[in-house]
Amino acid sequence: MPALIQYVQDSLYLPSSADVVIIGGGIAGAAACWELARQGVNVVLLEKGLIGAEQSSRNWGWCRQQNRDERELPLIIHALQRWQQLNQETGEELGFRKTGLVYATRNEQDIAAWDNWGKMAKSYDIRSQILNASQARALTPGSTTDWKGGVHSPDDGHAEPSMAAPGLVRAAIRKGAQVFQQCAVRGLDISAGRVSGVVTERGIITTSRVICAAGTWTSMFCRRHGIDLPLGNVIGSAFRTLPVKQVISVPFYTDSFACRPQLDGGYTVSVSGRGRLEPGFQGLKYARQFYSTFNARRHNLTVSPGIMPFIRGPEALARWSMEGVSPFEKVRILDPAADQAMVKQGLTAMVREFPQLQGIQVAQSWGGMIDSTPDAIPVISPVEKLPGLIVSAGYSGHGFGLGPGAGRLAADLATDAPPIVDPTPYRYSRLVDGSGLNTPGMM
Repeated sequence: MPALIQYVQDSLYLPSSADVVIIGGGIAGAAACWELARQGVNVVLLEKGLIGAEQSSRNWGWCRQQNRDERELPLIIHALQRWQQLNQETGEELGFRKTGLVYATRNEQDIAAWDNWGKMAKSYDIRSQILNASQARALTPGSTTDWKGGVHSPDDGHAEPSMAAPGLVRAAIRKGAQVFQQCAVRGLDISAGRVSGVVTERGIITTSRVICAAGTWTSMFCRRHGIDLPLGNVIGSAFRTLPVKQVISVPFYTDSFACRPQLDGGYTVSVSGRGRLEPGFQGLKYARQFYSTFNARRHNLTVSPGIMPFIRGPEALARWSMEGVSPFEKVRILDPAADQAMVKQGLTAMVREFPQLQGIQVAQSWGGMIDSTPDAIPVISPVEKLPGLIVSAGYSGHGFGLGPGAGRLAADLATDAPPIVDPTPYRYSRLVDGSGLNTPGMM
């Protein structure tokens, strides 16, 4: 396994029914499972591979309000409140630490953009401090760059991706949730035009509510039932280092690398904003919807065409029966290769910026496939075409921090509870009626 994850013990026997079934054991599905279980809802979580084994263990681990699109701010504000409560509430170490985040730059345009963002964020009572040159140097002790300035968000923090989803699921099991790994959902059972169950590789579970939080596989799953869900899949790369004497004590972002300290004394590192496209059928199908976003971000993307994405994986044109092996059983854990040039570039940039880290070693590197929407805002929404289905997907590379908020909102929608935040910005319908898709959200 290229990214570390913690162990989760399966439940014993697949039940015949449940109030809510969750498809996908990433951070969004795990958080929804916890929220439902602690309310006493009879919930079953099904994962085709292992809990947290895909993008939810392969991300940077940042939990930030800073530089988020305004549409996400109410959700991340709630999520950060929950992150601060969850260690004690669940009895699990999820790795969350409220450390603040620091961005530093040599570019006056970056500072102006952060300043404008901070003025907007004040209406949400978010603290964001623009740093002058001396303040940026003071918050990056040991760095070699003569920074023009930066921004500091003192209320943000980070958690451990290897711990978070597994910890939430273990806690949910203790509250009565049932969890089954290596158990793919092949499709939905539909009666009278609405969800009546899920068809798994082990049998059918009767239910009237399903939360599909299947990450990069969500669009393929929805197409099986005639539901268009425009998602684009981008491969990111990251690596972790062996433990060292830490000279960077908070998550830190520059235009050449981004890093965060790990609890074990190492770092998680990536190159800021970089990604790789390996388009298949899905990428071509939704190319028009992603044209504006691609144009806005193409300088950070490389395109690697090939035949395999058309044949295997979440980009493939796949058809399957409920009785046959599904694509989700053929690829239990999606494990794209890391971009080794990026790994070398990130490590070199980090040591150049902080010479005290000379000799730091890469422990592991990995790739992760990120499901993105055309406007970079997630879908957390019922689907009018199929009552009983709630989609939770398209987190666009910044969903880990949103996880506890996203899980709560999906749980509210699944139980018809008053939603914790206004769900309108996350509505599914915007992706099919085109409203707002020409305005890509912030990364």
